Amino acid sequence: MGKMFRVLGKRGRVTIPYEIRQRVGFAYNDILSFTEDPDGRTVVVKRERLCEGCADGQAPGDFNDTVTLEEFLDGLSADQQRAALIHLSVKWAEQQGGDLNAGA
Repeated sequence: MGKMFRVLGKRGRVTIPYEIRQRVGFAYNDILSFTEDPDGRTVVVKRERLCEGCADGQAPGDFNDTVTLEEFLDGLSADQQRAALIHLSVKWAEQQGGDLNAGA
């Protein structure tokens, strides 16, 4: 495989080339970890699992959570927490509106 180049956007985003995503098996909604090597110039990207039982083929609901929801949310950046709050608020409002209309 030859060297591939991508430009880091002003928001710190970069697209992992399609060929690499296909080869290593990265897919939509995968959880990725980033580890900086001691050289300060290399970052290792790995696909991760949030549960220990997932490696054994268990469904996500069939394991004991190793990370609580609060711990997960606390690990998000302030912008990510704000986006999650907005998303959940809209979902909650939609459900409330749907329940109120159904009873009318």
